[in-house]
Amino acid sequence: MTFRPALLAAAVAMTLGLAACKQAPAPATTGATPPPAGETADQFVARVNKEFRSLSAELNSAQWLSSTYINSDSETIAAKTDERWLTQLNGWIEQSRRFDGQQLSPDTARAIKLLKLMTAMPAPRDPDKLAELTRIATRMEGMYGAGSYCTGEGEAKVCRDIGQLSDVLAKSRDYDAQLDAWQGWHSISVPMRKDYTRFVELVNEGAKGMGFADAGEMWRSGYDMSPAELAAETDRLWDQVKPLYEQLHCYARGRLDAEYGKDKGEVAGGMLPAHLMGNLWQQDWGNLWDMLQPYPGAGSLDVNGALNAIAQADLASARARATGGDGSAAQRAFMVERAAALDTAKKMTERAQDFYVSLGMPKLPASYWEKSQFVKPLDRDVVCHASAWDMNMEGDVRTKMCITPTEEELTTIYHELGHIYYDLAYNKQPPLFQNGAHDGFHEAIGDTIVLAMTPSYLHSVGLVGAQQQSDEALINAQMRMALAKVAFLPFGLMIDRWRWGVFDGSIKPDNYNKAWWELKAKYQGVAPVSARGEDFFDPGAKYHVPGNTPYTRYFLSHVLQFQFYKALCDASGYKGPLYECSFYGNPEAGKRYWAMLSKGASQPWQQTMKELTGGEKMDASAVLEYFAPLQAWLKEQNAGSTCGWNAAGAAVAAPAPAPKAG
Repeated sequence: MTFRPALLAAAVAMTLGLAACKQAPAPATTGATPPPAGETADQFVARVNKEFRSLSAELNSAQWLSSTYINSDSETIAAKTDERWLTQLNGWIEQSRRFDGQQLSPDTARAIKLLKLMTAMPAPRDPDKLAELTRIATRMEGMYGAGSYCTGEGEAKVCRDIGQLSDVLAKSRDYDAQLDAWQGWHSISVPMRKDYTRFVELVNEGAKGMGFADAGEMWRSGYDMSPAELAAETDRLWDQVKPLYEQLHCYARGRLDAEYGKDKGEVAGGMLPAHLMGNLWQQDWGNLWDMLQPYPGAGSLDVNGALNAIAQADLASARARATGGDGSAAQRAFMVERAAALDTAKKMTERAQDFYVSLGMPKLPASYWEKSQFVKPLDRDVVCHASAWDMNMEGDVRTKMCITPTEEELTTIYHELGHIYYDLAYNKQPPLFQNGAHDGFHEAIGDTIVLAMTPSYLHSVGLVGAQQQSDEALINAQMRMALAKVAFLPFGLMIDRWRWGVFDGSIKPDNYNKAWWELKAKYQGVAPVSARGEDFFDPGAKYHVPGNTPYTRYFLSHVLQFQFYKALCDASGYKGPLYECSFYGNPEAGKRYWAMLSKGASQPWQQTMKELTGGEKMDASAVLEYFAPLQAWLKEQNAGSTCGWNAAGAAVAAPAPAPKAG
């Protein structure tokens, strides 16, 4: 999954709240430009918009540097820039209190409310504590980006980063090798635990200074509804989709039992082993296609094979172009491979761009291709976690990835470009309105396009073979999508359930890991095969925890994208089963989509939703409509099986000390 922009802890991650907050008295804050005498609320908002735009380039440049050149210098620069930004933000918020209780224009009132929720990392007013907070945030992100798992000593020492460890889970079916890779990555977060505990104390202090009970309540206030309403809404949506997930879970468990034996294919209580799900966090099961594919070969959905063929062709072309050069033959060969990898990564990105352009959206600016990170650099540590960046609110947009030729990476590119096109669409809005209608909207844009990547679309662009029209091919296509979309739903919910508990104190620091695995057991039916006690800090092994990126957005996006998809299919004039719709090349669908994107955060999301879909509520009925054939098939396959799981079986007792990361 993805976020925008980098280090959302300090940037404008939570821009969208309308819930009123009771302001607690706070000391005066320096850093913001003193207001002119007699400044009206309208003038204040205009000034903040101007100052915000001018600051954004500096803030994002520092964060880009800290993510793409990880070292002590870039960490220092990012921390100091974040410190200045948060000081400025605190100053603006303090100044905005002059207008509490005044009759304001709707746009001005909304802008001020958004201002008060502009950061996911509310900072204390005390300058020393604010500086401490930014140092911790930057340090934790650096730990994650530079994380590696090392084995052996001396010349025999081998270190593997997140990409290499992920490859093991994706491609190997060796039980022990997968376990070693999974445990190895989870060792990198152990040193974060102390920092994270202090981080929570500091952001809670900042949130309380803004009138919230804690940082979690502040996060839940960003949805044009009360925090309690948001919590209830996510529960309601989960109840809608849970039966579908339970059927998928049951089917996957049966296949794992067949592959590894029941003693290894599941964990006590009928839960899925964390290290066998093809993904470090069990959020996407697509890498288990070889085991979970219902009808091998039906539908010709080998996107990975097509991408590998493109990569091999690019390598052959790069070798043909190579003519001598410096260094040894091995060095020259390596650089040729690097050049080919970059060519492939850009071709994959161009393929994704083509979908958006086919809808009538503009091509990405030349600067995008010049400044984006497409592959992992050779000379430095970077954060490879995919992200989209709006650097200056004026068209300097970028993505940061370490692209490899896989279907998962390809769909991630389509997702990231959704962020980019949202950025470009609302760049004409005032800066305070330059964000999604709510953060779930931002995450849903590109994923709506992914849903339109139907087998017929993939065939039309040469990524899969000619499609068979059969029930077997349909179930394969549905399963392919469900392994990404349905498998993710409980994961998207549980991360913030954990953090809400951490922020409100119901989850204590000495129970961080215990609570993490209890929630993963409750929602995902996933458990580690050995005990994970408090010597570990497994939440930190997922980027969004040390990066302080709110995660409910991703759960909501997995509901919204189906609503958006259905609406765009209707706009395109499509008639037929929802799951067969692709609006690729349809200008009417593109016009409707661009109109929504252009609104940004300028109005309540309910209004924006209504303009696209005709309704004002988030609803998972489109999810169930889309997957109706698969759900019926799964029930047939699972007949006679005992589905569901007993969450009490999660392994959380203290084991041997955690291994050390490299």
